[in-house]
Amino acid sequence: MNIYMTTGTFDYLQTILQKYEHETMILMENEESALLLHETEKKSVFQSPRSYEVIDSSGLLDKKSGFFVMNHIPVTDEGRPVFEYRFKNRAGNLEKMPGYKAFRLLRPLKSDTYIVLTCWKDEQSFQNWKKSQAFEKAHSKQETEKGTKSKITIFPRPSYVKTYLIL
Repeated sequence: MNIYMTTGTFDYLQTILQKYEHETMILMENEESALLLHETEKKSVFQSPRSYEVIDSSGLLDKKSGFFVMNHIPVTDEGRPVFEYRFKNRAGNLEKMPGYKAFRLLRPLKSDTYIVLTCWKDEQSFQNWKKSQAFEKAHSKQETEKGTKSKITIFPRPSYVKTYLIL
């Protein structure tokens, strides 16, 4: 499965959404811009998309409502296997949270920045997750497989988060 993303004005992206209404697309926006997300096994209909392979997922992305959180995490080439291993072996507590809808771990096809995408019923559900013990445990410092802290960082730059709403 792949996810493709493109940004633009809400009205322009809505015309693309209507043209390809049979595709799995989600139109969302924040204070800065609008984003159209296309989840498919096929090629993207976008001319110049940001392209990702879905390497882990749970739940269904809601096309009609929701609060989307995208954590953009740059990872070195050498760090990719470690990063992916940690996510594929996560505890799965996210899925147990009230208001949780979906999760996707997106491997970049043309950059070094992974996206951890989560979809929630609303912003309050996401905030409740951030305040939970499960969140604290999931984001505690990880140790390497041998049990010693690694001196080598797999993150070349700080991560950043963007949030979007479906109105």
